[in-house]
Amino acid sequence: MLIETVFRSDDLPAADRFDCWRERVGQTHAPLELHSDHWSDFRVFQRVLDLGAVSVWPIAFQPLCFRRTQKLIRQSDPEGLHLSLPLSGALRAVRGEEEAVYGPDSLCVVDTSRPVEIHGGDDLLRHTGVGLEVPKALLQLPRNRLDQVTGLRLSAQEGFGALLAQLLQQLARGTDSYQPADGPRLGSVVVDLLSALFAHALEADDSLSPETRRQTLVLQIRAFVRERLHDPDLTPRAIAAANHISRSYLYRLFEHEEESIAAWIRGQRLEHARRDLAEPAMRTTPIHAVAARWGFLQAADFTRAFRAAFGSSPRDYRHQAQRAAE
Repeated sequence: MLIETVFRSDDLPAADRFDCWRERVGQTHAPLELHSDHWSDFRVFQRVLDLGAVSVWPIAFQPLCFRRTQKLIRQSDPEGLHLSLPLSGALRAVRGEEEAVYGPDSLCVVDTSRPVEIHGGDDLLRHTGVGLEVPKALLQLPRNRLDQVTGLRLSAQEGFGALLAQLLQQLARGTDSYQPADGPRLGSVVVDLLSALFAHALEADDSLSPETRRQTLVLQIRAFVRERLHDPDLTPRAIAAANHISRSYLYRLFEHEEESIAAWIRGQRLEHARRDLAEPAMRTTPIHAVAARWGFLQAADFTRAFRAAFGSSPRDYRHQAQRAAE
C-alpha cells in the first residue's frame, strides 16, 4: 500500500483534540484559523497519502470553519493549490464578497496565496470528503492563469473533473493494490489530470505539454472503456470514433503504455470475469453468462484466454475460490 499517516482525534484526550488538529492542518495544508462549536470535544479522522510532491487526504470532521487570512499568508505561504471533493455535506467558500457552495457534484479550489473562509458541515452532520494538495509550480499553466482557477465552478461529474474525482475516491477507499514506489507515479497522474482540467476550464489547452495531453487522453480513453467493458462491440475503431481520434493515433497512444489497447481491454475483461467467478453471490450464474457479461461471446474463446491469464480453467478457478471461502 501507499505510504500514509493517520490522524484520529479519538486517540487523544478530548481537551487536546482541537489544538492538535489545528497544528495538524498547518502541516498538511497551510496555517489557518479554525473555529468550531464542537471545539471542546472535536472529532476528526484524516489519512494523508504520500504521492511524492502531491498529497491526497480523505477526511471526516465535525462542523468547522477554516480561515486563511492576509496575516497568515504573509507569515507562511507554501504556494500551493488545495482541491476539495465533498462526499457528504457541503462546503461553503467565502472569498471577499463572493460566496459559493460546493457539493459532491463539484470541486472546490483554494489558493494558499489568497484569503478565503471555508465552512464545512452543518449543525447536524459531519463533513466527509477528499482533499488534494498540489504545488502550483508543478501545474503547466502560466501563473496569471492559475490565479483565475479559484473562481471557477468545476464539475466532478463530467470530463477531466470526473476522471480526477474517480481517482480521488478510489484512493480514499484504499491503497492495498499499490506499492509505496507507486506514490510519485500516481502524483504525476494527478498533476496531469489537474493541469488538463484547469486548461480546459480556462480554454488554455495550448499551455499543456504534448506529454501531459497524451497522458490525459489515455486516462480519458481508459475511463471510457471501463464503462463499456460489457459491450462486445467495443473495438479500437469504436473507441477512436467516440474519442474523436483516428484508429492509428489510438494505437500510437498505447505504444507508450505497458500493453496495447486490445490487450488492455482483454485483461480488464478477464479480471472482472475472474472476480465474478470468485463472488459467492454469483456461484449459480453459468460460466458462459459470466463470460458474456464481460464481452466474451464464445465460451471456448473465454476459456482459452482465462487459462492463459490465470493458469486454470474458469470452472476450476471457481471451485478453488469456493473451497477457499468455506
